[in-house]
Amino acid sequence: MKLIKSVLLFCIITCLSNCKKSTSETNVSQEIKVEKHTDASGFKYETVTNDPTGLRLYTLENGLKVYLAKNEEEPKIQTYIAVRAGSNYDPKEATGLAHYLEHMVFKGTDEIGTQDFEKENVLLKQISDLYEQHKGESDPDKKKEIYKKIDEVSQEASKISISNEYDKMISSLGAEGTNAHTWFEETVYKNKIPTNELDKWLKVESERFSQLVLRLFHTELEAVYEEFNRGQDNDGRKAYAAMLEGLFPNHPYGQQKTIGTSEHLKNPSMVAIHNYFDKYYVPNNIAMVLVGDLDFDETIQKVNNTFGQFEKKEVVHPTLPKENPITSPIVKEVFGPTAESVSLAFRTDAIGTKEEKMLTLADMLLANGNAGLIDLNLNQKQAVQSAGCSPTFLNDYGYHQFYGSPKANQTLDEVKDLLLSQIDKLKKGEFEDWMMSAVINDLKLNQTRQYENNTALASAYYNAFIHHQDWKDKVAYLDELKKISKQELVDFANSFYKDNYVVVYKRKGEDKNISKVENPGITPVELNRDKESKFVQDFKKIEAPALKPKFIDYKSAIKETKTDSGLQVSYIDNPNNDLFDLNIIFDMGQDHDRKASLAAGYLDYLGTDKYTPEELKKEFYKLGINYSVNTGSDKTYVGISGLKENLDAGLALLEHLWSNAVPNQETYAKYVDQIAKGRQNSKLQKGNILWSGLMNYGMYGDNSPLRNIYTIGELQDINPKELVDKIKQLRDFKQRIFYYGKNVDAAVASINKNHKIKGELLDYPEKTKYIEKETGGNVYFVDYDMVQSEMIFLAKGAEFDPNKMAASRLFNTYFGSGLSSIVFQEIRESKSLAYSAFSAYSTAQEKGDSNYIYAYIGTQANKMPQAVDAMMDLMTNMPEAEEQFNAAKEATLKKIAAQRITKSNIFWTYEGLKKRGIENDNRKEMYETIKNMTLSDLKSFFDQNIKGETYNVLVIGNKKEVDIKALSKLGEVKEMDIDYLFNYEKKNEDIKL
Repeated sequence: MKLIKSVLLFCIITCLSNCKKSTSETNVSQEIKVEKHTDASGFKYETVTNDPTGLRLYTLENGLKVYLAKNEEEPKIQTYIAVRAGSNYDPKEATGLAHYLEHMVFKGTDEIGTQDFEKENVLLKQISDLYEQHKGESDPDKKKEIYKKIDEVSQEASKISISNEYDKMISSLGAEGTNAHTWFEETVYKNKIPTNELDKWLKVESERFSQLVLRLFHTELEAVYEEFNRGQDNDGRKAYAAMLEGLFPNHPYGQQKTIGTSEHLKNPSMVAIHNYFDKYYVPNNIAMVLVGDLDFDETIQKVNNTFGQFEKKEVVHPTLPKENPITSPIVKEVFGPTAESVSLAFRTDAIGTKEEKMLTLADMLLANGNAGLIDLNLNQKQAVQSAGCSPTFLNDYGYHQFYGSPKANQTLDEVKDLLLSQIDKLKKGEFEDWMMSAVINDLKLNQTRQYENNTALASAYYNAFIHHQDWKDKVAYLDELKKISKQELVDFANSFYKDNYVVVYKRKGEDKNISKVENPGITPVELNRDKESKFVQDFKKIEAPALKPKFIDYKSAIKETKTDSGLQVSYIDNPNNDLFDLNIIFDMGQDHDRKASLAAGYLDYLGTDKYTPEELKKEFYKLGINYSVNTGSDKTYVGISGLKENLDAGLALLEHLWSNAVPNQETYAKYVDQIAKGRQNSKLQKGNILWSGLMNYGMYGDNSPLRNIYTIGELQDINPKELVDKIKQLRDFKQRIFYYGKNVDAAVASINKNHKIKGELLDYPEKTKYIEKETGGNVYFVDYDMVQSEMIFLAKGAEFDPNKMAASRLFNTYFGSGLSSIVFQEIRESKSLAYSAFSAYSTAQEKGDSNYIYAYIGTQANKMPQAVDAMMDLMTNMPEAEEQFNAAKEATLKKIAAQRITKSNIFWTYEGLKKRGIENDNRKEMYETIKNMTLSDLKSFFDQNIKGETYNVLVIGNKKEVDIKALSKLGEVKEMDIDYLFNYEKKNEDIKL
């Protein structure tokens, strides 16, 4: 399905989902109204009739909004604390403030994160005063002197502070997804907690939001600057910022980046941050969202006893500038090392307007991932490399964005004109009448799928709050869309889409607007991980109700039956709705046959003797059925999914395509050209170079699976009929089926009718085995135009052993992942050497393969030598912190206890276990093992499996900035050719970008 990028549209799509009712059972066409209730304790709340989500919306006396919804599928609660405070409200002279404040809210209060706040506060006041001097000083040398003093006083203050106490407490609950984000109109704090830990979570959060203390300020500021640098290395973000600047020449949407400007980040004001917190972080400007396994009456009482005690204050958001109409195209250019692309954007009215409804429909008619105008006329016909569109709606305005990537030797203007031509088709009404209802059904189908996830539902609630939306209007939304006629939409398109757009050309080339910053020379601050505040000591004494883990007997949870032809059918009933997922599984893939994935990709562009490719896409879309043919390294899946009532028709259509696909030489030639351009584009992505190209080379050397590909010349020589025959012959090989849905008997009957098997099935071809190389003594470097440098330390470990999985999981929690991990604390919190740093002991996915140890750092090139030394010291000498170990152990056990493997995940999890030679739910053994582990045991695991390992070092960065001499101390430095890493042909560089 189409990936909806807009947060708001995501909520529109999903706000009516129902985990307990099927699409056909949900009737939102009845009258929708708000009903008011009072619970047994006297708390008033609102519900909406025919609301499939079951929302209870409370408003406490202090104005705090509380969104509660119940889903008992797993003993967890998705929590959001949403504040109507984003970058739109940053002072013009202090952009980035709201985002930086978000970081600082994790640093504690006068009770959390300190040994003696009275003494610490004296020093924090000095630091604040010094920052005000620093901000007002224009002489660069004097600014440096002031900064040295800030660093000096910060050292003294850090001796009193205690790093990461908030995260230690939250982690000890077994929380997942601890994070936050800031955007134009919002700052949102996130956690997913076990149900039994709600009381402790509320205690921590109510304390956290009661007061702001800006401790460990200058080290966190440096981390934010590293985040700023990562943005400078992201061409997509730069193009997005240029688009917003063009759309909004006056409004903060286009004039104030959430991350802020380089100059403002260098000159912060702690006073301004405090003022912002005091103004906006008040209960009547905040919503709490809790979705999951909860009791309504008990939960609202607990929220009122904590957050309900905060004092209400008047909140006035600033009046923001209005924009004049755009009367002619506005052109922007952005340069960077990645592949070229073009985007167009039309400014829209705000959320909640009639224009939002019109554009939601227009967007889906243009691109829905299947049968939209852009899907069929551009992507399906391979007229461009790729194209799509998506809308975003905000409080004051919105935008409808179109994007496209060129084929080889295609200009960006040609892509732009093709995008505009599809808009013209919409304006002329050149789409079939049935599409109007089909896209609304598609939205309903998506909402049902997506709201089986509590996080998606909770996201819809907080978005409604941020955007001042009544939930009643969200529930009625799709019914409102049904009222729009085709003619009404066409008339709207003609009035809306004119020359009133911004076009952004992302071109390949040097970005001359990069802001670079010197390493400020921060002295590492004290972490005091062996200390605890009184708040934490008291917090640890609070007992939560026990939550016992539940483990699965896979062999009884996954039922078995057979088709008439003897195919094994594994199945699991869908208890929630009438959606199904049917997969025919072949235990062979790319490693068995290099042409397998090539053939699977080609099939997507083919028609049959009955349907053109475009007609086929429409037929599937009419049914609300998605089909797929996917090939991995060792598996191939042929499947369909959608509404159960259309399973038989969908399977018949898939089998028709499978049996009757017609090869087309012209289509194949375009397909090969697309592969060639895709390769050219992929090798320009730094993440792909590091995590795919260099990682595979570091593991396998010259004979990696990544390099085992056909050259473009070889692809051109292949007869497309051979690929079609290969897909058709696939059904002659051994296969099995997995079905998730209701009424397995009807599903099997459909398989018997449509999926015919002839004779004895064939064995699979022999699988190619790739030999893992020993690691150590090598530095593989790729030169890339970027501000930061990124590196991975990679060591081959022992062969996979299921007995190590418990210790490795605990080790990763304690040492390498999360805000309170040893690596994060040492590299980022103490030394400010990187925005992102983590490490892991990674267990193999298949029996007989090796485990790997890796560590990652993303930092400024001028900090790399110090960052390398710090990371290698940690990977050699694991710090032993008893309290931190106990917290990591408690967190790991609680996560296992709260985990529930449900629905189709039962089957897919078991598939993964069997690849490792495991036939049972090994979480039980892991749980018991971890429960009995000591810090000494973990130290032994480290000494036996990590300490002393030799690493291949994988580095990507700007050769002009990276200290190659320092890298040579880690091993022999070999500058890698990107084409060689991926086994691409040099002649591909001639493709015009």
